[in-house]
Amino acid sequence: MKPQEIHEVEQGIRPPEKVKMTLEEFLEQDIEGYEYVNGELVPIPPPSREHGEISVNVIRYLDAHVYENKLGRLYTAETTFQIGERTAKPDVAFVSTDRLTGDKTKGFSIPPDLAIEVVSPSDVQSCIAEKALAYLDAGTRLVWVLEPVSKTVTVYRSEKDIEMLTRDDTLTGEDVVPGFTCPVAHLFE
Repeated sequence: MKPQEIHEVEQGIRPPEKVKMTLEEFLEQDIEGYEYVNGELVPIPPPSREHGEISVNVIRYLDAHVYENKLGRLYTAETTFQIGERTAKPDVAFVSTDRLTGDKTKGFSIPPDLAIEVVSPSDVQSCIAEKALAYLDAGTRLVWVLEPVSKTVTVYRSEKDIEMLTRDDTLTGEDVVPGFTCPVAHLFE
């Protein structure tokens, strides 16, 4: 794909469905505002203010623990991860220290250890669940899906191990982010 075509997609001049590219080309170009799914560019809607506030809350609590314990790094929604034969830009992602390799000027050719998605009003529940399972299938060890309306966190450990936490529960990093705990209510303040 030519740089001019990428610019046209990013500026909304060229419709993404008119663009044909491979996963490798997408990873090389990393088109802002899009994920790559099943050979197509899928637009990521701009987040709401609520979505941004919740994402920052997650970062506030999680990053302090990760940094203090030298466990790895957190990444925001601008960072691309390869998950199987597609890409994703989780709202927040954690990668452990031992997996921080490769070219820092590119996205990751691996899935994150922990993927965190904040549900937006435009999201379809079945698509969120499918994305969480795609993360797990690709090797992500833990997925948290935060639902602003119900103020719940759905924790995906595997296709058969899914748990919903409410405001009265405590979210933990389990063995993925060892020692991390946070009341679910704090994430929705």
